[in-house]
Parts: sequence; C-alpha cells; structure tokens
Amino acid sequence: MSRDLADGAVRYDWTLAEIEALHDLALLELVGRANAVHRRHHDPNRIRKASLLSVKTGGCPEDCAYCPQSAHHRAVDLTRDRLMDPPAVLALAAKAKAAGAERFCMGAAWRQARDGQEFDAVVAMVAGVRALGMEACVTLGMLEAHQAARLAEAGLTAYNHNLDTGPDFYDRIVTTRRYEDRLDTLATVRAAGIGLCCGGILGMGESVTDRAGLLQVLAGLDPHPESVPINALVPVAGTPLADRPRLDPLDLVRMVATARLVLPGSVLRLSAGRAQLGREAQILCFLAGANSVFSGDTLLTTPNAEHDDDAALFAALAPRGSTGREAVGA
Repeated sequence: MSRDLADGAVRYDWTLAEIEALHDLALLELVGRANAVHRRHHDPNRIRKASLLSVKTGGCPEDCAYCPQSAHHRAVDLTRDRLMDPPAVLALAAKAKAAGAERFCMGAAWRQARDGQEFDAVVAMVAGVRALGMEACVTLGMLEAHQAARLAEAGLTAYNHNLDTGPDFYDRIVTTRRYEDRLDTLATVRAAGIGLCCGGILGMGESVTDRAGLLQVLAGLDPHPESVPINALVPVAGTPLADRPRLDPLDLVRMVATARLVLPGSVLRLSAGRAQLGREAQILCFLAGANSVFSGDTLLTTPNAEHDDDAALFAALAPRGSTGREAVGA
C-alpha cells in the first residue's frame, strides 16, 4: 500500500517510533499529509465553536502541577466558588448558543463526582443544555458507572477526561491520581454510551516521545475519542509550572498535524493557550487538521482569545468580499 493510501486509515496499533517519525517530518510535508487526511475525513471549511464554563471553581484535591484550581497550590490567587445554580448556567449556555457555539462544556473542580444535590444539579444542567439544542459536555473528575448512566439518560454528548500527557511523564505532573484511574474513567464513560473528549497539554517539560506516547494511548482506544482537546500550557503564578517558557506555536502545529494523521476521524480542538497564538499560527493549525475552537473570554480560569480577535480570525477565513457572516465557524 502506498504512503498516500495508508495515510488516513483508522488504526489502533500505532507504535511510538511510527508516531515520532511522523512528528519529526519536515514541517511542510507533515502539514501537507495531515491536510490531505483532514480533507478526506472532515469538511475543511468547518470550524466548530464550543464554550466552556467553570460551574464549580477551586479547591480541587488533585495536585495537577499546571492547574490553578488545585487546593495544593495555595499561592495561586483564585476565588473558590460553590457550584452554580442550573438556571444561571443555562442562561449562559443560551448566550453562548446565540454567539455561535454548538457545544456547551461545564467543568467542576472535583476529584470525583459524588452523589447528592450537586450531582443532581449537574444532571439538570446537562438536560437543560440539550433542551437548548446544543451538545453538552461535562468534566467532573472520576465517575462511577451509575453516575455515567444518569448523565447518559440526561442526554450528555461527551465526557471530558484528559490524560494530560504520555504515561511515562504523567507522575511528574500528577501524583494524586494514577494514569490507570483516568483510563478506567474513560472505559466507564464508553460503557454508558457517552462520547469521549480526551486530550492533553503541551509545554509542561515533556519530550517528543511523551507527546507521541499520549497520541499512542489515545489511538489505542477503540473507537478513538470523538473529541481531542490539544492544549498549550498557560503558566499561572503560584503553580509548580509557573516559570515554564511559552510553547513555540510550531510545536503546537506539529502536534495537531501528527494527531490528525494518527486520529483521522476525531475532532481536534484548539483549547487552552490559543490566546497566545497569532492569527496566522491558528490558521496553520486549521490547515494541519484542527477543526474546533473554544470561544468566550475564559477557559475555566485561564484567558481565552478575545471576541474581536476571533471575529477577525473567522472573517479572514471567509470568502473574499463576504460580510463575515459567511466566515468559517460563524
């Protein structure tokens, strides 16, 4: 089979060496091959918009080194908030829909979802978002089978549970939860018939092999995750990774292109750190296979691209001479 025919095949047996070899191709060849696969599996002129809201902020017992919401990072300047009321969340979801978001994502800073009034409220939020005609996604930490079943019954589209990085680097970032715990939660979600939203973060000090390791794990899931967020670290004062240098935008482009070749059918979502990218770097990511962005002022607690910047971005992607309403993703 020729290389061109092999590109775009859905596989579950990728090796680290194969993924690293793709990642390290000459950049223009890598992006070109990824774009060809992207066009085979997706509409290249469709960039989906999602909105992400922190419905319960701060005080998380996990010690994730990148996260300002961890209770372990006491030097972080962050106000802890209780779980929001469902009507307030649904009002914001309706506003996001009016702004063009197709998916509304809700995050609670919990290690594990617990039964009771708060979980009941999240189930109500999911049902309410679905009633608005939007996709609904939540991230609540680890999940039990009966909880996943309740979320599925409420109409949950996807459950976000990121692996963060490759398995060999993971314990340098998180020590309060095992990699296997995350994989178990993904299996629980899948068994309930809910889609997976699962990705990772670049720029935490990991190697190319670690990045390839993350993609290898994701590609080993059968089926592949429907949604794969690709984040660039946003260093936050008071966290252990506060002094990490900003990621080179071309590193993000390489990861997007490699992910597109390894996960041809997944929606690749430019997530945290997008505000650090210029317009041209974002467009190069779209060319390499990214086909979703998060809109809105913040992603949980970190800054996101400004509304005017996004409007200019999508206008640049639109046909010449259009009013901007025809912009990709508008």
